[in-house]
Amino acid sequence: MLLEGTTHHGKIYELAGDTSYSLEEYAAEITRLSGQEVRYQNLSETEFRDALIQAGLPEGFAALLADSDAGASQGALFDDSRQLSQLIKRPTTPLTEALQQALESPPVPAHN
Repeated sequence: MLLEGTTHHGKIYELAGDTSYSLEEYAAEITRLSGQEVRYQNLSETEFRDALIQAGLPEGFAALLADSDAGASQGALFDDSRQLSQLIKRPTTPLTEALQQALESPPVPAHN
């Protein structure tokens, strides 16, 4: 979407959905919709960093992601300004609807 006009020049927008949810709620909703159990496991920053490194990520990038995740777990991504819905002139898609659409979509083929 292109923001037209000069009123947006230099502005910063927080593009969050209208409704917040925890990762536990996210996993529970996937479980409910798919019928397959999905559990959220909260890891410490160090545990998450180590798991990312073990999965093959470079140490510096793993540390950056783990630090970002720790900030998010403390509310750094929370935003209730509804700027996104104001910009798109409609409510954002609710979590349940977005997950239903994702679960109904055909899988994306892997690229080698």
